Amino acid sequence: MSRKAITHLTQADPRLAAVIRQVGPCRLTRQTDGTHFDAIVRAIVYQQLSGKAAATIHGRLVALFDGRAPGATELAAIPESALRGVGLSRQKLSYLRDLSEKVLSGALATDTLDTQTDDEVLESLIRVKGIGRWTAQMFLMFRLGRPNVLPELDLGIQKGIQRAYRLRTLPSPQRVREIGAKWGPYATVACWYLWRSLDNGDGQAAAARPKAASAPRSNAKRASAREAPAIAKRGRVAPGRQRTMTRAPAR
Repeated sequence: MSRKAITHLTQADPRLAAVIRQVGPCRLTRQTDGTHFDAIVRAIVYQQLSGKAAATIHGRLVALFDGRAPGATELAAIPESALRGVGLSRQKLSYLRDLSEKVLSGALATDTLDTQTDDEVLESLIRVKGIGRWTAQMFLMFRLGRPNVLPELDLGIQKGIQRAYRLRTLPSPQRVREIGAKWGPYATVACWYLWRSLDNGDGQAAAARPKAASAPRSNAKRASAREAPAIAKRGRVAPGRQRTMTRAPAR
């Protein structure tokens, strides 16, 4: 897919072609370990936290279940005091409860998300408290491996476009969509290259993009502050507190 994608992108967009030459081979990968439910739980836990702090809390959460990721039934049944004890805030507890309840009621069928269209996945996930459009898009890109996702609210993407197109100001989400229209059906690959391009310029920009193959952290400039990426395993993306997408995916 990446070979076809690169051929298409270099022919469709000369500006992006320069970025692709600069960055080199595409190392975009998806996170396949665990279940979709596990990935969403991890995303919520990592919300607005540095990678180290989030990993510690997530590790404590898993330890409550003998070192394995809990299912919806187990997560719904465990006392709130136990979850607070691992360092989860009341707000995140409400998100995890809501997620579990929706899965148990059948309102959210996490096991079949990979059979849904991109729009259906987005619609399904944003029904969960604490999950917004940006986090759902990261799930599509790095968990499901969908090839044509364009997170228009992502600050890293906006900065990458600003640099590649030599724009004086950051492009608006609408402008991102307009520019990205030519990237279809491989917008995901284009976004990976834009994130990575920010690793190769000024040192500060590097903090905001992908490091090789993981999903971005809370890097959405205008995305809701409640969103929490972590869809991909931490460690691939430079951690950073949710600050408008200043650490991008490293997949």
